[in-house]
Amino acid sequence: MAENEAGSQPVESFETCLDELEQVVKQLEAGDLPLERALELFERGMQLSDSCRKQLEEAETRVEMLIRKDGKIQPEPFRPEKT
Repeated sequence: MAENEAGSQPVESFETCLDELEQVVKQLEAGDLPLERALELFERGMQLSDSCRKQLEEAETRVEMLIRKDGKIQPEPFRPEKT
């Protein structure tokens, strides 16, 4: 596993973070939580969301770097075609 910038704890994979975030959202949507537990879940959800966002930004940067044009790397954002 990769480590975060502070090096204090490993960063979970994108898929793991997303799965846990989905579980957090389901628990919060259920609504039968004590206030303190709801706040803990909300805080964890924000951490997971931030981790997913950072990992997506890193992936986007890697994709941009890999796109080649005229033999040179030309950064171009990935824009999937709409279906």
